[in-house]
Amino acid sequence: MNNVSDAASSKRRGRLLTVWTPEDRAFWAREGSAIANVNLWISIPALFLAFAVWQMWSVVAVNLPNLGFQYTENQLFWLAALPALSGATLRIFYSFMVPVFGGRRWTALTTASLLLPTIGVGLAVQNPATPYSTMLMLALLCGLGGGNFSSSMANISFFFPKERKGSALGLNAGLGNLGVSSVQFLAPLVITMGILGPWAGDPQVASLSGTHGGPTEIWAQNAAFIWAPFIIIVSMLAWVGMHDIADARASFREQAVIFQRKHNWIMCFLYLGTFGSFIGFSAGFPLLIKYLYPDIRPLQYAWLGPLVGAMARPFGGWLSDRLGGARVTFWTFFWMVLGVLGVMASLPGQGSAGSFLGFLLAFLFLFFLTGIGNGSTFAMIPVIFNTLAQRRHAAAGTTAKAETEGAKESAAVLGFSGAMGAYGGFFIPKSFGTSFDLTGGADAALMFFVVFYAVSIAVTWWYYARGKAEIPC
Repeated sequence: MNNVSDAASSKRRGRLLTVWTPEDRAFWAREGSAIANVNLWISIPALFLAFAVWQMWSVVAVNLPNLGFQYTENQLFWLAALPALSGATLRIFYSFMVPVFGGRRWTALTTASLLLPTIGVGLAVQNPATPYSTMLMLALLCGLGGGNFSSSMANISFFFPKERKGSALGLNAGLGNLGVSSVQFLAPLVITMGILGPWAGDPQVASLSGTHGGPTEIWAQNAAFIWAPFIIIVSMLAWVGMHDIADARASFREQAVIFQRKHNWIMCFLYLGTFGSFIGFSAGFPLLIKYLYPDIRPLQYAWLGPLVGAMARPFGGWLSDRLGGARVTFWTFFWMVLGVLGVMASLPGQGSAGSFLGFLLAFLFLFFLTGIGNGSTFAMIPVIFNTLAQRRHAAAGTTAKAETEGAKESAAVLGFSGAMGAYGGFFIPKSFGTSFDLTGGADAALMFFVVFYAVSIAVTWWYYARGKAEIPC
């Protein structure tokens, strides 16, 4: 036994795994599980930091007028929205980078790149004379955090066998998604204290009412600087602790075959309905509270939804490993329709003040479902593309080649669908804004979401969940 283990271990060059066969149960039990879990538990904090940096402007933009920045409401909106646009676009490119550069190298590099917007924002908010164009550039740079998701999920998918991919991807994404609620919860706290010492800069006088009235000293830069030490630590951990997989290497041309796969585009659509809803609702939830219930303080509740959604995602992956991803996704969209109708029933209008408690509970239910759906859709993708690869290679009997090809295509689709889903972070808040402009309320946007989820139910049932589905999963 020791000789076998030594022989397997010798097939490594530094942090490069030249033999990686997670479907081999003996290999998995002997050393595969331990190596895969090390990579997963370094990937999770790296992704957590990426989401925190990505959503930083949702807090920073709120404080700028109080610090003397003369920006209009529309300018502040664009500062909050641009990270979603740039992050989603970067995800398209990041989707294909792990097989080109290796998961260890790419994770370390992209995590370290988060220092650019973190330090930049921390410096810029200390000077009200900072040009708006500089702020726009920093908002775009925060999209680096959004891009990291696609490469992170693609990388982790290579490490785990099929029956464990859903749980592993659910943990990676779910705990990583906690960065959204964490930045919204922690930033308002850390800006009230000089916890980073004099090197972080002097406090600013904000035009807020303090405990005893009058102006208040805050350290707005802390909302950005607080993440810098952790980014440095996790980048170093990724470099020294993670691995690259030799068999996972592929050129962009090899991966680009997914654009010819019908099921890539179907899963992009479904993931837009799950993750797109999660990140879009995260951005629009506080604004909806502000406009619909003006007596309620939005920041007291804004972080609850993303927290619930992030915590639900690992459960969605786990549930899919046991019940099947398509079945879980189908029922998730069904309940999301009912969740939106619950939100609509609680809205103020026609002489009614509405029910904020009903609104809050319905939205938290929606966030929970988006987390479940995020996990279940990503559990479906490896099954779908491994099945397709097995079918293509069945006649030739090249099973081993089919497994490698299926893993590479799955990784690329995980990343690319993550990119498409991220555009929900921009379009959902814009849908709410357009609905308010045209109708004076949120009902039109919510009805559109009902129709979208209903179509998603039909698509999931037809291709994946019914008895004679094209690819049952």
